Amino acid sequence: MNQWITLLNKEFLEMARNYKWIWVPLTFILLGVMDPLTTYYMPQIIDSVGGLPEGAVIDIPEPSAKEVFIMSLGEYQTIGILIIVLSMMGTIAGERKSGVAQLILVKPVSYISYITSKWTAALTLVVISLFLGFLASWYYTGVLFEFIPFGSFMAAFGLYALWIALVLTLVVFTSATLKHPGAAGMVTLVTVFVFNMLGSYFSHLLEWSPTKLLPYASEMLVSDKWPEHAWPATGMASILIILVLALTVIIFKRKELAD
Repeated sequence: MNQWITLLNKEFLEMARNYKWIWVPLTFILLGVMDPLTTYYMPQIIDSVGGLPEGAVIDIPEPSAKEVFIMSLGEYQTIGILIIVLSMMGTIAGERKSGVAQLILVKPVSYISYITSKWTAALTLVVISLFLGFLASWYYTGVLFEFIPFGSFMAAFGLYALWIALVLTLVVFTSATLKHPGAAGMVTLVTVFVFNMLGSYFSHLLEWSPTKLLPYASEMLVSDKWPEHAWPATGMASILIILVLALTVIIFKRKELAD
């Protein structure tokens, strides 16, 4: 246990040296406040760029607070995931390429401790950043439109955080199996894209899919009711996280022993 904590502290220190504890949360906060601000000030933005042509009238109904908050969730599904992949794709691949991983594993360090400490550190950073972004979006949506019940906010955050945890686990998996961070990032993005496409096209058949966690979070915000298939989706996401993490350790160990 002491070995694992030492490795975890090493990861936290490395993130601090790379300023990830600053720029990742700030980026997520900016993503969170972007939609509430732009939606609220859209008339002023249009006027500042010259307004509409003479005689043109566009009647844009004011969205509800829940609709604005759901728009913010969409930002994390695109830009947010891209930031996570780019910031974490070298977490293991970078050390393998530079030889740092071999130096660490020469010591009596278990492969499980090495992988899980990196995963835990990355998950801690991402979840904290995601929560701060969600909180900023919730606050600005409340100030500019209407406050969403905090219980609904936390439930939506929990559902989406589980999906993000699965995405992060895929990043760690590809980073452990590929030596080039760029390749690891590309494979992860393609995998997430394919999962989302399958979940969209076969939504009536894959109601338990983890890709449905974002729609379920949005559905819960609108209806104030827990979606019927949310529990199977959360269970499947949790199982996949455990399986992918275990597979990461197994494949990484075989590759390192082969090298």
